[in-house]
Amino acid sequence: MNVRELMQVAPVIPVLVIDDIAAAKPLAEALVKGGLRVLEITLRTPVALDAIKAMTEIDGAIVGVGTALDGDDLKRAQDHGAEFAVSPGFTAELGKAAQDLSMPLLPGVATSADIMRARDGGCTEVKFFPAAQSGGPTMLKALGGPFTETKFCPTGGINATSAKDYLALSNVLCVGGSWVAPRSMVEAGDWDGITKLASECLTLK
Repeated sequence: MNVRELMQVAPVIPVLVIDDIAAAKPLAEALVKGGLRVLEITLRTPVALDAIKAMTEIDGAIVGVGTALDGDDLKRAQDHGAEFAVSPGFTAELGKAAQDLSMPLLPGVATSADIMRARDGGCTEVKFFPAAQSGGPTMLKALGGPFTETKFCPTGGINATSAKDYLALSNVLCVGGSWVAPRSMVEAGDWDGITKLASECLTLK
């Protein structure tokens, strides 16, 4: 799948921070069962790469790496089975590394200049980050004027309530969020509860 196709699988891409490798598979199973197949695993913990590898074994899961900062992050994640990458920003070097690896990249942007740099690198699908702090739906609606071809996945400070405001915009294909897998529910092993939260996301758009 290319980036746009990935963004159209479901209205929400769960942004996951995995602390315990034992939770990786059941978490992926719970989310996929609820209808959220595209999963972003952030490179913020020592077990992140192993979690990516474990989650790729779950039928139906499309697993990618988040918080990718450079080509080395992309390569290591790809070697562990990641099918796409999400980054907090964009650089020409990161864009080239993604192209060299044939790895779909969803780079982060916060300003018009960021969007233009990403477009120069061939990216017309971007992550608007941090969304809530960067102007929210109002800013995204304004950006839709000059950037008619750009499609967004706002991420950062989004919950089930605010997600609807973003998804109502024509230039937003999906949102990224962590509310579908709260740390407390993951630690408690409440997989049925997470499946319920995931399934509720399908009604947001």
